[in-house]
Amino acid sequence: MGVRIKDTNDLKVREDVFDDVTLLALYKLVHKKWFSVLGGSISTGKEANVFYAERDGVGVAIKIYRIRTANFTTMSSYIAGDRRFSHVKKAKKELIFAWTKKEFSNLVRARDAGIAVPEPLVWDRNILIMSFLGDGEIPYPQLRNVELEDPAGTYAQILGTIDTLYKKAELVHADLSEFNILYSDKPYLIDMGQSVTRDHPRALPFLMRDIRNVNRFFKNRCDIRNDVEIFNAVTGLDTAEP
Repeated sequence: MGVRIKDTNDLKVREDVFDDVTLLALYKLVHKKWFSVLGGSISTGKEANVFYAERDGVGVAIKIYRIRTANFTTMSSYIAGDRRFSHVKKAKKELIFAWTKKEFSNLVRARDAGIAVPEPLVWDRNILIMSFLGDGEIPYPQLRNVELEDPAGTYAQILGTIDTLYKKAELVHADLSEFNILYSDKPYLIDMGQSVTRDHPRALPFLMRDIRNVNRFFKNRCDIRNDVEIFNAVTGLDTAEP
């Protein structure tokens, strides 16, 4: 059984994404019936490409971390200090494989805490397969592209998600912004590869950055709470600055 790849006429995409390691992993996943045809590109990020695919007629999202062009230094800074991955070698390929596993693990923790995220299905090497968040083959829009009917309500939902993520999943997103939140009937968190556990040395600064990003986006859309007030309510601390 081969891997059918649609809509990849772009030579750069083929060269950057579909190297031999990736093609072998895709072949294994097809053979295990995790998906059939790899469809069109959903998004292209700094480290990965996301494609639409189907499994038994149901849409799934396939995220492929680029082995050749992913930012090795950025990944290292987030994995360092995460005790779950203290054994990972510093070679680029092994780090990318660990990063993929890390995103899968983070999504599982978030899902189990009741947070709206893509359902993590399986990972292999540099490939992560998740449920597809969208209508038909069209993904839900990023928060930045949505005209919100109730900005204050959505703001409260996102702050609640930050709180639940920290207290129940024991995670900090660490890159939360209007780019990493999809919206349909509610906000969905995505891109959790960089998310860190609460005991990570930089968890608190990351949390404050997430809060400030959310407040920056909503400050002209509704009344917002003070950054430090939110931070202290989430962490249970009493501090002026983390």
